[in-house]
Amino acid sequence: GDSLMDMRTKETNCSGGGTCSKTSTIFHPLISVTILFILSIFLVSVESMTTLTSSSSTMRHTISKVTRKAAREAVEGRIVTIPNDVWRSDALNHDKRIRTLLGAGLMTSKDHSIDSKKHKKKQHQKDDGWTALDPKNPVYNFLIEYYGIKGAKGPRRLARWSPDPSLIFHQQTPSIPFEELLNELRTNLGHEKNDNGNNVLLERLQKGGGILLEDAIPDDIGSTLHLRGATYIENVGILYSPALHFTQQPQQNNNTRTTSTNSASSSYRWYQSILSNTIQSTPILHCYGLHEWAMQYQPPNAPPPPSAKYQSHLPLRVSQQTINTLVERKGISCTHVDALRYFAPAAKPLNQYGGNLDRADQLNLEQKGCVHATMDLFKISLRLQPFVDASLIGDALEVALLARRLDVEASPYDATAYGLGVVYVETNEGRAEYKRRQVEVMEKAEVVRKKLLSAYDDFLMLALFDE
Repeated sequence: GDSLMDMRTKETNCSGGGTCSKTSTIFHPLISVTILFILSIFLVSVESMTTLTSSSSTMRHTISKVTRKAAREAVEGRIVTIPNDVWRSDALNHDKRIRTLLGAGLMTSKDHSIDSKKHKKKQHQKDDGWTALDPKNPVYNFLIEYYGIKGAKGPRRLARWSPDPSLIFHQQTPSIPFEELLNELRTNLGHEKNDNGNNVLLERLQKGGGILLEDAIPDDIGSTLHLRGATYIENVGILYSPALHFTQQPQQNNNTRTTSTNSASSSYRWYQSILSNTIQSTPILHCYGLHEWAMQYQPPNAPPPPSAKYQSHLPLRVSQQTINTLVERKGISCTHVDALRYFAPAAKPLNQYGGNLDRADQLNLEQKGCVHATMDLFKISLRLQPFVDASLIGDALEVALLARRLDVEASPYDATAYGLGVVYVETNEGRAEYKRRQVEVMEKAEVVRKKLLSAYDDFLMLALFDE
């Protein structure tokens, strides 16, 4: 009835020369045998768990294949319909949201007109209230520099609405049988034939389904709706179908078509992998946004950093010596492949994760704590347009702007003229504040990232249903 602690005490007393009872002397070998027995069970368990993990992976893959097959069979021939008043109301709300999110960064009509003349842009000015983003606003100019949201057409593109393709999977959503639209579809979907003599687009649409916006008209395209992926069906509406997205030109044979489709879908698969890996990543919460400081790093006798030009209109709030000291003392913990490209040459060797990273490194290094990885969610969402719920575009933009605000406020620039605060990462208090806000941004971004991964899964399942 002795505890293990009692047994250890008795054994110690024996080794120290004390008198040991017969009972206490036999516990030592018993304990050894027990420990060996437990260790053997543990080692067998580890081996079993390894086998189980491998089996579970295979099982998940098998279940996934079954689920995909069932989902594809469920959508066959389904054309989901969204009533005119419903989709127009959603489109109007999306437009309002984008205007709210971008409002502080848009140029005035007067400044936009001057800027257009300055760059000799001879394009028709639409009377819809959209102007270009201010290239000097440090929170919004990253949308121009990094993600190509240029001129008034950039914000205008973001305001266009698109339905959620996952509606095709939901059996409770209103739909009409494919056959009821067959005559109209034959007229509007071209005449390309496959090797079996069937209409390629009709065949894909019948298997992959689509979403029909009732009573949408050609004038809606380019203003309220996207031109890309739109199929106008006269007197019916506008159809969007991921199943038609990778359809190739008539002169291509099936082998060329398959190769071309694989090539065209590679960027979607890449982003799908980035999203999946980042969700599984461990966040790094000690970088303190020093990538912006690395862009301004200039030790004695080093040439001016090339990337200093990007925010040259902003004054520095600290001295060059302070920048150099912080970068050298703290080092840099930057995992973002694209951010590293903007480092001053002298700062790159100071990065803990390497001074020269290539695109392949992104799969291993991208992590959910990175504010630039959060901003990139916006770019990743744009890749799916128009085959993505418009509200998810708004979510990605919102969290990207939140991340960018922290990015700028923690930088060595003085952006207070734009209504921004300062996170003094050169101090202990400032670093603590940065970490707190970084975690807040990360948690909000994680929700968007998971939704985006689901959106990519849905799109690829619908677009590549015949794989």
